[in-house]
Amino acid sequence: MLRTITLLVFSNIFMTIAWYGFLRKTEFPLWKAILLSWGIAFFEYCLMIPANRYGVLSGHSGFQLKIVQEIITLIIFSIFAVVYLKEPLKINYLYSFICILGAVYFAFRK
Repeated sequence: MLRTITLLVFSNIFMTIAWYGFLRKTEFPLWKAILLSWGIAFFEYCLMIPANRYGVLSGHSGFQLKIVQEIITLIIFSIFAVVYLKEPLKINYLYSFICILGAVYFAFRK
């Protein structure tokens, strides 16, 4: 599972940059932002597909992989939003994340 999580972390870094990296770059024409995002997203897919394949081969369900991926996405995005977008991390966001962590518990519960 460590290989899967590592690939998912790097995949989500690419995904976050592709999806949200141009929010502060409004001087880019929209069509350029879209094309550049697609180019960045290519690397996300190159990591995400093997991550999911390894996860299934190690005995995890698609549901479990998706929930792990969502937690990783929230962590990566939170760091990105605070550091790059300069957005505050409000307490209601933290409460929301705690609820999602509860979903992880139930997804992996036997």
